[in-house]
Amino acid sequence: MALKICLNSIKNCTSKLVTRKSLVQNNPIHHKLLVNPATNLTGTSIRQVFTDRWDPPYLETMKSKIPLHDVLNIQIKGYDFALVESYQSLIHSIANTMGLDVEDCWATPATQAKILRYKPRSALPEAEYHLSLYERNVQIVDVPSTTFALYLEIMEAALPQGVTLTVVPHTDDHDEVRYVPDYELDELKTQLNVLIESRKK
Repeated sequence: MALKICLNSIKNCTSKLVTRKSLVQNNPIHHKLLVNPATNLTGTSIRQVFTDRWDPPYLETMKSKIPLHDVLNIQIKGYDFALVESYQSLIHSIANTMGLDVEDCWATPATQAKILRYKPRSALPEAEYHLSLYERNVQIVDVPSTTFALYLEIMEAALPQGVTLTVVPHTDDHDEVRYVPDYELDELKTQLNVLIESRKK
C-alpha cells in the first residue's frame, strides 16, 4: 500500500513538471530564460544570465562607481640591495596608509651581469665589473583609478636614483619567475626521460 502511494506521488510530481515545462516553453517571456546545458556560453555563465533578474538590488549598490584596476604588480629594480629593500617598504607603507589592498610582496632571484671597460682605442679590457640586479614586487588589487593616479605620483616623487619603477598587469609568468630553478632536479628528469625512451625502443 505504501509503495502504491509513493508511485502515485512520483507520477503526480512528474506530470506537474511536464506541464510547467510546457507552459514555460510556450511563454515567450520565460523562453528567454531557458538555458540549454549543451550550448556553449562563450564568456558568460549561468549566474550571469540570471543576475539582472534574480539578484537582490543591494548587490548593485555595493559595486564601486569608480573603475577599479584588477591586479597590478609594481616592479622595483636596482643594483643597490639596501636601496631597493627600503623603497619597497616605503611604497608598501604608503599603500597601507592610503587604504589600498596589498595582496602580496615577493622578491625574484637577482640577475648577474659582467661589464668590461676597455682601454681607449684598444680591445684590451681595463676593468671588469660584476653587477647584480635586484628586483622586488608589490601586488595590489581592486585599486580605484582615481586613487591609483595619486599613488603613482607619490611613488614617482619618492623614487631614488638608480632604481626603476614599472607597473604591469599580473600574468602567470610573474609567478614562474619567483622561484629559483632546481638544476639537479631538472637533470634527473632529463635522465629519466632518456631511460624511458630507451626502454620503449
